[in-house]
Amino acid sequence: MSPERPRLEGLDARIADLVAPTIEHMGYELVRVQVSGKEKPVVQIMADRADGAPFRVEDCEEISHAVGAVLDVADPIKAEWMLEVSSPGIDRPLTRTKDFERFAGHLATVELMIPLDGRKRFRGTVLGADLTHARLRLDEGGEVALPREQIRRARLVLTDALIAFTEQPAQGKN
Repeated sequence: MSPERPRLEGLDARIADLVAPTIEHMGYELVRVQVSGKEKPVVQIMADRADGAPFRVEDCEEISHAVGAVLDVADPIKAEWMLEVSSPGIDRPLTRTKDFERFAGHLATVELMIPLDGRKRFRGTVLGADLTHARLRLDEGGEVALPREQIRRARLVLTDALIAFTEQPAQGKN
C-alpha cells in the first residue's frame, strides 16, 4: 500500500500521479509537486526518504533521473520545461496527514483558499490532523480545525525547537 500522497489539483495532480509510483518504488515519499512559470515551466518535486534517513544530494540525482524519464515518456507538459528535485527542508510544507502528526507541537502557518470565520491565514502550534482536518492551537488563543481540502499552503515556521527536532537521529520519526 502506498503512503498518503499530498492533495493536489490540475497539472500538479496529473504529474504527481505519474511520478509517485516510481518515487515510492525507489524508497522515497512524495511531499509536493508544483509547476510554476509559463514560458519554460519548472516542475518542482519535493521528496523524503521513506526510511527517515537524511536526504542527500545523491537522492536528488536518483529521483531526477527516474522522474525525468517518466515525464519525458508521458509528456504532460507540451512545451519545454525544467525539473527541480529537492528535499522539503527544515521549514517544510505540510502536505500529508503524517506531516501534521510528525510535527505536532511545532509552529506553522496555514493559508486557506476560502475564508473560515472571516480569515484565510492562521498561525499556531500544530496539534495534528486526520484526512479531513488539520488542527492548530492559535497564537492568539483557542484552537481551530482547518478543512484539508481548503488548505492552499501550510508550512512550518523555522524555530530553535524545530532545528533541534530535525537534528535528532531518524529513530522515532515517520
